[in-house]
Amino acid sequence: MKISYNWLKQYIHIPESAEEIGQTLTGTGLEVESVEPFESVKGGLKGLVIGEVLTCSKHPNADKLSITTVDVGGGSPLQIVCGAANVAAGQKVVVATVGTTVHPTKGEPFLIKSAKIRGEQSEGMICAEDEIGLGESHAGILVLDTKIANGTLATEFFNVQSDYVFEIGLTPNRADAASHLGVARDMKAAKKRELKWPLVDHFEIDNTSLTIPVTVENSEACPRYSGVTISGIKVDESPDWLKNRLKSIGLTPINNVVDITNFVLHETGQPLHAFDADQIEGKKIIVKTLPTGTKFLTLDQKERTLAGSDLMICDANENGMCIAGVFGGIKSGVSGKTVNLFLESACFSSQYIRKTGMHHGLKTDASFRFERGTDPNNTIYALKRAALLIKELAGGAISSDIVDIYSSPVANRVIEVKDKNVNRLIGKMLPREEIFSILESLDISVSNKKEDRFTVSVPPYRVDVTQEADVVEEILRIYGFNNIELTEIVGTDYLAEFPDKDPNKFKKSVGEMLAGNGFYEILTNSLTNAAYHQKHQLTFAGEPVEILNKLSEEQGILRQTMLFTGLEVCSYNINRKQKDLKLFEFGKVYWKKDAAEGKYQEEERLAIYLTGNIESENWQNKTRNVSYYDLAQQVAHVIQRSTVENIKQESLVDPLFDYGMKIIKGSKEIGKLGKVKTALLKDFGIKQEIFYADLSTALLFKSANPKFVVSEVSKFPEVRRDLSFVVDKKISFAEMKELVLATEKSLIKDIIAFDVYEGDKIPEGKKAYALGFTLLDGAKTLTDEEIDKTMTKLIVAFESKFEAVIRK
Repeated sequence: MKISYNWLKQYIHIPESAEEIGQTLTGTGLEVESVEPFESVKGGLKGLVIGEVLTCSKHPNADKLSITTVDVGGGSPLQIVCGAANVAAGQKVVVATVGTTVHPTKGEPFLIKSAKIRGEQSEGMICAEDEIGLGESHAGILVLDTKIANGTLATEFFNVQSDYVFEIGLTPNRADAASHLGVARDMKAAKKRELKWPLVDHFEIDNTSLTIPVTVENSEACPRYSGVTISGIKVDESPDWLKNRLKSIGLTPINNVVDITNFVLHETGQPLHAFDADQIEGKKIIVKTLPTGTKFLTLDQKERTLAGSDLMICDANENGMCIAGVFGGIKSGVSGKTVNLFLESACFSSQYIRKTGMHHGLKTDASFRFERGTDPNNTIYALKRAALLIKELAGGAISSDIVDIYSSPVANRVIEVKDKNVNRLIGKMLPREEIFSILESLDISVSNKKEDRFTVSVPPYRVDVTQEADVVEEILRIYGFNNIELTEIVGTDYLAEFPDKDPNKFKKSVGEMLAGNGFYEILTNSLTNAAYHQKHQLTFAGEPVEILNKLSEEQGILRQTMLFTGLEVCSYNINRKQKDLKLFEFGKVYWKKDAAEGKYQEEERLAIYLTGNIESENWQNKTRNVSYYDLAQQVAHVIQRSTVENIKQESLVDPLFDYGMKIIKGSKEIGKLGKVKTALLKDFGIKQEIFYADLSTALLFKSANPKFVVSEVSKFPEVRRDLSFVVDKKISFAEMKELVLATEKSLIKDIIAFDVYEGDKIPEGKKAYALGFTLLDGAKTLTDEEIDKTMTKLIVAFESKFEAVIRK
């Protein structure tokens, strides 16, 4: 949302710079994403001056060029070669001197240089209006009807306006700040200054010659509808001040009537719509919905098919004239021939407008505000403000009483606030007088002040303040988040002894490691298809969370596993010949913990997917298909990065996997990994193997330690010894590693399996392993006797525990 600095100053005293105001607004919760300069004419006409053509003669070497001398004040006249046919002596013109950067209406800016043109020196350029951004015409140079002194800056002559524009990242809950007066309200509270609303006290009914009655058939969709007629207007170009206001926030001026409705919308936050009263058949307005399938031609000349929930502004014959709160119709809009107006100012239901906007794919300035909630008590003020501006700029007379249909006025919300909750949520005890002052400055009145609590009355335009915590947030954002000091409990010693553990930094660290290993991060929708579960009769922890207003059955529930949304990504890429995939995703799974009580739970997971070839084919190495062990290696890297210790692996029986392992620490399951079941892959049209790991981000993060220990590199050499043996095939490498470390932990620094064999050369049901052991003593060099003694201990342990047959 764009807010003009100069426009804002109309409503509140602002001596501060635009940068300082940007910081203040950000502090109140209206985050200023950028502050950009604005000029009513592109480039601000900098370097351009008003000059007078003293002489004009034909160029000796070019029939279509003229040689002129131009007085630009303060020195000798400039010789300028000009190609315009209408140049003549005695003219007042706009001159771009050497060194000036000119900003044309179309095209890129260019620099004026001293140059020879067909052998004659030229020290500048006499400008046409399109060459300096003042218009579209290139018929000739711009000739001024003025006696102003030569050398006068063009910025002064054309009254170029400079401004700053705030780009505010408006959050959906702050509909009250979607206007200049709305932003000024926050400035009023933050700076403790008076807010100046434009006066409408002089609004008067001139006559009642054009009365147009209104009927609201759907008061749920339209809680309030106000309107008035204005007769005898003249549609014309808007004055410069109005055009500049609109241009500054990125709007294109159209005509005085339309520009006024846009101006008042961005001033007050109340959308308006102007109808050509002569095009309203039967001189009556009906606010209602029309049957599903009704065709309607909108202002952009597109025929749209209405839904049964689309609220329409209709004439006496129930023909649609406007999609309420969203978009106007082509027949009833204001044109150059419009003489009589019906001006609408209404409050429409946010739910109805949101549905209509989504149905038609329309997003307008009006729907932006109605979708978030407008002030039902502001329709009359905005109507009077616009009517007075139309009388001022377009003439005419107010020719009817104000129509105002407001069957069920919206009352203020009354909320009880406890002092202990204010202090608890803010983290600091504020003086009561300051709390009351902040709330009153936000138009939130305080009453029923008791010793430990008080009551507030919140106006309807503050749609985001609905409970006690919201009131506390209002106090805090105006008091200032930066004014809340760290308590003595959170001291430096505490922060230094126990470094902050940031889950986002942890995820970034793991993600960067995976990316460094060739993986791509994906982000998938949390909504998934219940059919995936139903077809294979899959069950997960708790019950699935169903979406009440689901857009389709394909997005009917929140996912309980990361697998299916990841398989959709794999399928999409494989179908487009991208078969070698290394993917990972941080995401959440959801379930109902207790269906009867409606308790919901969510958990963050890390999903890793591996399929296709381990690397691209190349002339140096033959590629191979990925395997379970490639995935296991990546999972091991993640666990190592998370500093999880004392983990165990167990064989996995899971309907999602053909085979796999689960990783356990203590009684908690950190995750599982394996080959995805072939039957599941067929549902996605995938014919190649996919290996998948599902890890608990929370458990990994809980073990992660931001501290690390640096130790000196050993001065003594490592020793490698290998051992080959045959054991029962059910015995895992993890069990072997556990036995080794239990037998000799001090000297064994690393264990690897460098060969595994199953086949007809060993008994059935057996497997041959070749393990490598790295031995190191940090205090001395190991002797052959110590090494042999250690290896003998390991052989005895393998023979007794696993009945291993040592191969010598």
